Amino acid sequence: MAESVRTLAYGSWPSPLDAALAAAHDGRPDDVGFVGDEVWWTAPRPAEGGRRTLVRRRPDGTEEPVLPAPWNVRSRVIEYGGRPWAARMTDAGPLLVFVHFTDQRLYVQEPGGGEPRPLTPVSPVGDGLRWAEPQLRPGRGEVWCVLEEFTGDGPTDVRRVPVAVPLDGSAADDRDAVRELTGDRHRFVTGPRLSPDGRRAAWLAWDHPRMPWDGTELIVAEIGPEGTLRDARTVAGGPEESIAQVEWAPDGSLLHASDRTGWWNLYRDGQPLCAREEEFGGPLWKLGQRWFAPLDSGLVAVLHGRGAAVLGILDPETGEVVDAAGPWTEFAATLDAHGERIAAVGASPRSSYEVVELDARTGRSRVIGAPHVDAVDPAYYPEPQVRTFTGPAGREIHARLHPPHHPGCRAPDGELPPYVVWAHGGPTSRSPLVLDLEIVYFTSRGIGVAEVDYGGSTGYGREYRNRLRGQWGVVDVEDCAAVALALADEGTADRERLGVRGGSAGGWTAAASLATTDVYACGTIVYPVLDLTGWGAGETHDFESRYLESLIGPYAEVPERYAERSPAEHADRITAPFLLLQGLDDVICPPVQCERFLARTAGRGVPHAYLAFEGEGHGFRRADTMVRALEAELSLYAQTFGLAPGGIPTLELTR
Repeated sequence: MAESVRTLAYGSWPSPLDAALAAAHDGRPDDVGFVGDEVWWTAPRPAEGGRRTLVRRRPDGTEEPVLPAPWNVRSRVIEYGGRPWAARMTDAGPLLVFVHFTDQRLYVQEPGGGEPRPLTPVSPVGDGLRWAEPQLRPGRGEVWCVLEEFTGDGPTDVRRVPVAVPLDGSAADDRDAVRELTGDRHRFVTGPRLSPDGRRAAWLAWDHPRMPWDGTELIVAEIGPEGTLRDARTVAGGPEESIAQVEWAPDGSLLHASDRTGWWNLYRDGQPLCAREEEFGGPLWKLGQRWFAPLDSGLVAVLHGRGAAVLGILDPETGEVVDAAGPWTEFAATLDAHGERIAAVGASPRSSYEVVELDARTGRSRVIGAPHVDAVDPAYYPEPQVRTFTGPAGREIHARLHPPHHPGCRAPDGELPPYVVWAHGGPTSRSPLVLDLEIVYFTSRGIGVAEVDYGGSTGYGREYRNRLRGQWGVVDVEDCAAVALALADEGTADRERLGVRGGSAGGWTAAASLATTDVYACGTIVYPVLDLTGWGAGETHDFESRYLESLIGPYAEVPERYAERSPAEHADRITAPFLLLQGLDDVICPPVQCERFLARTAGRGVPHAYLAFEGEGHGFRRADTMVRALEAELSLYAQTFGLAPGGIPTLELTR
């Protein structure tokens, strides 16, 4: 006999998912690639200090880590990182090169195993030498990759260039032994892609103040006999054309994803392959992200969609796309191909990200690594809804709703649930519709979550993305508020129990929402941007140091706007309780921003808490940090909304 359903107030439903269980399943596989017939990828280890390990799947199906602790396979290039490893199979076993996060040196592990040895030196200048997108060229005895080299102590004292690193270790203590591949100079570059005949290379480049989703250049160069890139020329792109990825097809044609029509579509030698009003690319937040991969047959594996990225096979001759069969509704921007096999990382609203293989010949798809395992009974997962709301001036706002859900509980008649609006980071990003145990942590207790893809989000074309130009702190705040109020007006959410939450750029939106609206009863602000003047004047890293010129406007032209929009300048307007979470090692949104903000709220009687975590940067990776942060957030909502979740420490709010 089924258990009876209990009637309990929202927020007091007993959940089998505690913060420790949610933290243990945080993160996803990434950087997938073929090594011979094997598939390898990086994987998170929250319980091991938040490191990322490298995992291989052998042909017999066994899965094993390649590198034990404390090796941490992760690059800090542009701080968000880039592809950190490359390997190829030899008769004696795999030859592996990788970036170790702690010292950012490039290491090699020879066939047969043994302790990795360094290939690159540690620089005494600034934040040192960093590497990304390694490509093994054993015939030349080299690794080709991107070098990010600090030339001074400031965050913008940096240069980037494609280089060749000797595999014999002669550069381990000698920067001069690293060979620069080109004299062509741009502020930002991706790793060079070599043509099948080895005679040409292609890469992307851009310069301040552009971000890669604003405009990039596709550069092609000849590879000289001495192994340098010469006669570099721009063949596509520009200030208002974003090229997200470039690859050579096996027949020597050049493929790239460009948004010249307003949507990231695929082109072959400059000609469109599949003109659609949907995205076949995305924002290049990490070097080496891949939305497409050419196959030996001439077909192309693609990620495509509107507000989602599904895996399909494109026939360049007909423009037809056939999607992979399977439950996955969202794929991460990491793809690789070997023959007619495709490796990808997919998820769905009922499953977390897992490594998937698609055989283009048979159409068969299957999970081959990091298989999803239900941490709790899936009956506790929410049933998400894809919604479109109407915002100011009638503009569309895309959102995903995760209503409160518990198989054994219901709320009393007439009670409306509390809802928290989640603002994603970026802000040039979006919220994927996938199983997220942090969301389940709240919905299974009776707290709804609304993820808002506010104007400026990707996945909906360039026009939607450009809504945020000059309007950061306005459009994002308005769109989140419009969704929250619409939910209240339609009787989905309790108007008096609305919250807002976000991290990074989402933290900015959350703080700005508390400072400029009366919509929310409380807010959770995670490693945020809070002071534009400071953030744009050397308090952040080089990659985003000029980002505000498009989001706000050039400082020399609109200095008053920087102060007008900053939550730190209007901290006196905040009356709702808030929780501020910050990593002390964050160089993107540094702790000084939080400290400045708190100094301006001091003595005003607003209940708040500030939790700062040692050893954490921009994005929490350690299990103990995530547990503390989740429990503190739930306690904030319990105290503000009048909930009784039980089983969590009470967050001490000061005034």
